[in-house]
Amino acid sequence: MSLLKKEDIFKEFGKNNKDSGSTESQIALFSSRIKSLSEHLKDNAKDFNTERSLVKMVGKRRNLLEYLKRKDIVKYRDIIKKLDIRK
Repeated sequence: MSLLKKEDIFKEFGKNNKDSGSTESQIALFSSRIKSLSEHLKDNAKDFNTERSLVKMVGKRRNLLEYLKRKDIVKYRDIIKKLDIRK
């Protein structure tokens, strides 16, 4: 993933383009990576290392979403709507 794409994600979901630590920006970054890996697995069904990485990322994103849901339900609903995550 390119640095410019990460900065765009951080600018949109974080406080600024260098904000890589906020929960919202991490969730957005994981979502972008998950989408990329899903596309890769459509063409390469037997790439089990990528599949394992995808499952781990989905778990990490789920944990961050649960944390955000506990801490700030408004931000949680907003990011679910922006990223079009079924939850």
